[in-house]
Amino acid sequence: MRLAIFPILALGLLAAGIPEGFTSIFNGRDTTGWHISEVNHHGNTRAWSVKDGVLMVTQDKPGNGGIMLTDKQYKNFEVSLEINPDWGCDGGLFLRSNEKGQGYQVMIDYLEGGSVGGIYGEGLKGVKPDNEKARGWQKYWKKGEWNHLRARITGDVPHIQVWMNGEQLVDWQSPENHLIDGATSGMIAVQAHRSDPNNPKSRWTPGGYHRFRNIAVKELP
Repeated sequence: MRLAIFPILALGLLAAGIPEGFTSIFNGRDTTGWHISEVNHHGNTRAWSVKDGVLMVTQDKPGNGGIMLTDKQYKNFEVSLEINPDWGCDGGLFLRSNEKGQGYQVMIDYLEGGSVGGIYGEGLKGVKPDNEKARGWQKYWKKGEWNHLRARITGDVPHIQVWMNGEQLVDWQSPENHLIDGATSGMIAVQAHRSDPNNPKSRWTPGGYHRFRNIAVKELP
């Protein structure tokens, strides 16, 4: 009887991290449905792994970061995930990204002077979001624990909202669509930032990891 109940309990615990109405896009076992970009300017690190339901990434050699993209493209959606990066590591959550990683980025820069939850235009020109409240992200961050991040993007001219642990950090209406070639959809991606191993202020801690789990999406009209 105990053996029969355990898998049910495990599934229940896994589902507990996914909000109602969202569909999981990371199975917790492998990277099915995702792929590594070979053309991202941060690199093409192969140091992605999955353990105990967690997607982890580091640099496979000094300075070589990269992104992992969904195979599927999305237009209007919310994405929900939990993050637990090591201190000193820079990364991000990409919205409407192309294969090169050009898209709107929710920053996960867990380092001195960094930002978690603010918006950045990765490879895009003229993106000037209102990140004022996001600069106070440390007030809502649970150090050394899993933190919930949720981002919503809607509209051909995007309206982007970001929440951390239930607290809204960003509510930004872009004045224009900055995506390459006027795209209105794209992939979701997670990132390990490249670094300069010769720079003592590099944006990655040697041996550090970004960690993601319970990645789920709710597609919107």
